[in-house]
Amino acid sequence: MKIFVIMAWYFVVFIFLFSCFILSWLSSRLVKSLVDIAKYLHWREFIIAFFVMAFAASLPNLFVDLNAALQGMPQLAFGDILGGNLVDLTLVLAIAVFFSKKGLSAKSDMVQKSAIFTTVIAVLPLLLIFDSKLDRIDGVILILAFGFYSFWLFSKEERFKKTYSGKQSSPIRGFKSFLKNLLEIVILLVLLLLSSFAVVESAQYFSANLGISLSLVGILIVGLGNCFPETYFSIISARKEENWLVLGDLMGSVIVCATLVLGIIAIVAPFEIKDFSPFLIARIFLIIAAVFSLLFIKSDKKITKKEGLFLLFIYIVFLLTEIFLKTNAIF
Repeated sequence: MKIFVIMAWYFVVFIFLFSCFILSWLSSRLVKSLVDIAKYLHWREFIIAFFVMAFAASLPNLFVDLNAALQGMPQLAFGDILGGNLVDLTLVLAIAVFFSKKGLSAKSDMVQKSAIFTTVIAVLPLLLIFDSKLDRIDGVILILAFGFYSFWLFSKEERFKKTYSGKQSSPIRGFKSFLKNLLEIVILLVLLLLSSFAVVESAQYFSANLGISLSLVGILIVGLGNCFPETYFSIISARKEENWLVLGDLMGSVIVCATLVLGIIAIVAPFEIKDFSPFLIARIFLIIAAVFSLLFIKSDKKITKKEGLFLLFIYIVFLLTEIFLKTNAIF
């Protein structure tokens, strides 16, 4: 019996590592296709990453969290959103900065204002669930918040349009290339989702055998696991100096998860979390992360490596705090 348990652990670890490798490879392919699509549509890379990559990366959150809420485990769903947004604003953003050559540039006025909106949206669910409930009215408010941002983004052409230099191909040839890239993106996103599910399922297996509560599973395991697609995508984009893709992906992931995903869950399966104490530390650190990430983007309109190191420090302190409190609770 012990042999089967050991074999199961080895198998899960293999699936976890293999899925991570697939995510890395798929993300590198996806960057090129997204940039080509942006050039054809004359859209900024930020917009493409926001509405394509961020939406796709949020699908695992939607499926996992909606399923959890319907099965009477809302603490897992809310923990995933809370933990995922915290990871995006600290760990993933810091890693992207480390892999960039000169930090992440955020000089665009559109990106600067989007950063403010991202901070507000990251905190909004914490305010709505202050009474430990997330009902259908709260869900509508979250979805309307996303609609407001999307309307603002497309209300002025200079916010999403961009003129690319270089030789332009013929309209027919360009359209064929556009369709090819679009099909490739769809296929890559499906594979990304499958790989992401494998990572999350593996992480859940680890947590189930380590005796962690559902709330902490959502914050520390599922939230982190669901961030793998944007993590790899951000690393590859940063290495290629595609700063717009990094910021569009990360801001989009925070906004989509905190508004559309959580809003849909609240409308379909309104929930109440009676014991909110496991979320206290994560709530505090999410507010800290949202504020500092905004300050760093606003200062000099870029995120430097020193600032990235500070964001990483915030996440490490958060982890140590959660682990310390968990250990004290056990003993």
